[in-house]
Amino acid sequence: MNPLRLAIAGSTGRMGQVLIRLTAAEADLRLVAAVTRTDDPLLGRDAGQVAGVAPLGVAISSDISRDCDVLIEFTSPAGCRQWADWCAQRGVALVSGTTGLRPTEQSALRAAAAQIPVVWSPNMSVGVNLLFELVGLLADRLDEHWDVELCETHHRQKIDAPSGTALALLEAICARRGRPAPEVVVHGRHGAAGPRPPGQIGVHALRMGSIVGRHEVHFASAAECLTLRHEALSRDAFALGALRAARWLRGRAAGMYSMRDVLFG
Repeated sequence: MNPLRLAIAGSTGRMGQVLIRLTAAEADLRLVAAVTRTDDPLLGRDAGQVAGVAPLGVAISSDISRDCDVLIEFTSPAGCRQWADWCAQRGVALVSGTTGLRPTEQSALRAAAAQIPVVWSPNMSVGVNLLFELVGLLADRLDEHWDVELCETHHRQKIDAPSGTALALLEAICARRGRPAPEVVVHGRHGAAGPRPPGQIGVHALRMGSIVGRHEVHFASAAECLTLRHEALSRDAFALGALRAARWLRGRAAGMYSMRDVLFG
């Protein structure tokens, strides 16, 4: 089978460089385009050298001039919308890990998925997606006599809060308990918060240092406490999941897929 031809958008960013480094090490993957914004000072440089590996013969550019099978993007909400439109117009499969999407960007992804296969996930890590399953299982087994607190920690440069992963964990819990998030969630607490009402879910966002990503979900009754925790040790966790999703998309029909589809079918 021919190598899967990848285009990587946001190629000079932290995730873009990790994706290029890991792609270079895989015989079944081939980087054909490394894209960035038009004012990036790294335009024209070899993508491999910028990512800290041997030259790949692919210059960083502001557009894509070669055929590709899958585009992977970890950019911005506006960038996600742009690349969803681009992929739909050209029949290129899309893997998106961008978070903080507004309704317009979510609509753009759904529109693209009517024409091409799309994998979008707020977190591409295999471990985190297993965490989604485990949290859903516990929420299904533990009723509202069990309090739930969700805490996420990220590096000081992260823009959105709570993280997309935290919101997905919250949604998994609420779906199993049959109550919408706005009805039960409280973001942090201050002042005279009063006694905790049954079913309330606390969500807390910490921003400090260079922490890649840490998520904790605490379930506590009057008699015991159970905590699930995932910590990403490097951005490789997200990039490896994105590459797994890109491989999985080969030959798929148009549609909106998640990492749950990639991992469990």
